[in-house]
Amino acid sequence: MSSKLKMPPRFKGATKPFTPEKGFASWPDLIAASKGQWETDVKSAAGPRVLIGSNTGMHGAVTNLDGVLAAGLTKAGAQVGRVFCDGSMPACLMPTYGEATPPDMIAEFGLVNRLCKACFNRGTNNHRPMGLPEFRYSDHLKQEDFSEAQSLAASVDLASISDWKLDGIAVGEHALAGALRYYATGDLEGQPRAEEVQRRYLEGAILTKRVYERIIAAWKPEVCVLHHGIYSPQGIAADVCRKAGVRVVTWVVAYRKNCFIFSHDDTYHHTMMSEPVETWEELDMSEAVRAEVRAYLESRASGGKDWIYFHEEPDSDFKSFAEKKGIDLSKPVVSMLTNVMWDAQLHYPANAFPGMKDWIIDSIRYFIDRPDLEVVIRVHPAEVRGAIPSRQRVIDEVKKAFPELPRHIHIIAPDEDASTYALAHASNAVIIYGTKMGTELTPLGKPVIVAGEAWIRNKGVTQDASDKPHYFKLLDQLPAAPGQWAPDRERALRYAYHFFFRRMIPLPFLQPNGTGAMFDIEVPSVDELAPGKWPGLDTITRGILDGAPFVFNAEHQGGDL
Repeated sequence: MSSKLKMPPRFKGATKPFTPEKGFASWPDLIAASKGQWETDVKSAAGPRVLIGSNTGMHGAVTNLDGVLAAGLTKAGAQVGRVFCDGSMPACLMPTYGEATPPDMIAEFGLVNRLCKACFNRGTNNHRPMGLPEFRYSDHLKQEDFSEAQSLAASVDLASISDWKLDGIAVGEHALAGALRYYATGDLEGQPRAEEVQRRYLEGAILTKRVYERIIAAWKPEVCVLHHGIYSPQGIAADVCRKAGVRVVTWVVAYRKNCFIFSHDDTYHHTMMSEPVETWEELDMSEAVRAEVRAYLESRASGGKDWIYFHEEPDSDFKSFAEKKGIDLSKPVVSMLTNVMWDAQLHYPANAFPGMKDWIIDSIRYFIDRPDLEVVIRVHPAEVRGAIPSRQRVIDEVKKAFPELPRHIHIIAPDEDASTYALAHASNAVIIYGTKMGTELTPLGKPVIVAGEAWIRNKGVTQDASDKPHYFKLLDQLPAAPGQWAPDRERALRYAYHFFFRRMIPLPFLQPNGTGAMFDIEVPSVDELAPGKWPGLDTITRGILDGAPFVFNAEHQGGDL
């Protein structure tokens, strides 16, 4: 039985002199190098009020980039404040399933003693030297808020949790996404103490709603900047801000080194699918630009130009791999590329299937009766090599549904080093659910069927399944004949350039460091984050302060970015 929620102990933060952790910026040193200019900038800032919803301090990339944003926005004249939870949420996006934070700890609200203080201290100790406003959860909560949150969460029917809203805020959807992220599974069937953990996530989401409502009422920010904009707390914060008329900006670390994706109003998971094609379809691409994007797409197979990749040494000799695996390359090959089951479990109205597992199982059921095809299911390497390895594996789910597969259906396990790119090149057609691979394969002329929320959907270069019947009608047309469904390679190349070079905004002074902080902030002084110093940072600050598009005009840049 879950313990009763109560006000957590008040965290004071570290009282020792500031000592930056490895990989984190030393803001006192950067500020001291400005020789008093920073203090003047803080006092004179009279521009829009920007609330940065850091919330957690344990996430190294968030702590570092939010500090950069706070500095850059302040130098641009904005009034910047940051929000930190000080142990008030019984569950959030930081814990992951394991010995360090087991389900018992969340069910009994033990995080406050094991994780919360360290999380709060890291975030505030990196923020406090900047002398900017700090908003703590506990300053905006009372004991009755905890009692009410527990009572409300206890009343929710977990069978319909994803649809449960509180005052129009999608509390249930984001709380469920948080619980799935914690367990690293696509559903919670059979997970230990899953009901109590879900209710803890609900309680945390409800408390977050209260906190943001009160901060907005008191401080009246004009824009709120959030990492991801999903899960709890960020997804709740985003919903509350939108309802209150506060503009929302979300960001995420991009795949390309030194780059980030920013979006207006919603998480990038949604905005990248709904972005108007007019943003890029008339893009004038020089030969230099074409060469640049082609070179980058070629590099994606090894991840040489990325700071997020999942293959260590992919085997590009697919012919030899296929022979070992029993894949008959004399027949048409159709490949299916999966995602991680638990990741970003949100509602996508365009999906043909309720979830990725349904897509996989229903597709296999269809392909069992298509021995004329060799079907290869490539399980995403991030299932075992990602930051949060999945505890619900595609292979296990397939075996539950099909103890034996026919000889013409094959599965490549996530830890096998066969190159996904080599498989795609050997395929007559590729079916994807949510992977970015569609953006990389269409410029090569590869026919792609989209069954889920892949960002290449709606770009006019793929076959987008609108529902199940439509999806299976598309499968009936396989194998794709030469030229059938062949994408407009020029259009696809334009989008690939827009996606990888214009939507991924470069901040070259952030260099990978191989620590939990992800990158070093390589500037000699906080003054180097002022407007006019870095085109990418200027694009970001203009977007946050003025609502300008988060599109970096890379094709017009030259020299250092």
